[in-house]
Amino acid sequence: MKNIVMAREDNLNDWVRMGLQLWPDNTEDELEKSFLDTLKSDNEEGLLYCLDNDYVGFINVSIRSDYVNGSTSSPVAYVEGIYVKPQYRNRNIARELIRAGEIWGSNKGCIQMGSDILIDNKNSYDFHKKVGFDEAETVICFIKDISK
Repeated sequence: MKNIVMAREDNLNDWVRMGLQLWPDNTEDELEKSFLDTLKSDNEEGLLYCLDNDYVGFINVSIRSDYVNGSTSSPVAYVEGIYVKPQYRNRNIARELIRAGEIWGSNKGCIQMGSDILIDNKNSYDFHKKVGFDEAETVICFIKDISK
């Protein structure tokens, strides 16, 4: 895990730039605020993968104490997001980031790690299976605006 470093304010810009690739519907200001909140949290962490003095991937993990679909324990370490720059994919970088997240979660008292994907994201589904996740449930969520 020698290439994995914790997110800090001095690598925030690189982390945000990669975050915008993963979550393009966010603005730079939104992600910067969110990631700064992560840095201040005891229950969230950002881990970045550094290769040849360049940040090429990251994982955001959290501790969830509420129910996590499919879990049999609490709290649960949770993958909030994982990203590797396209030119660095298929080099086991994401697998190493997942492992670093597992270690972080284990150090926080977790014995399970959860994650979720959108139902039509086949690439993410295949990735999760490849790094050892088992499908726990398929959930379709609904929302309805209500008036007072």
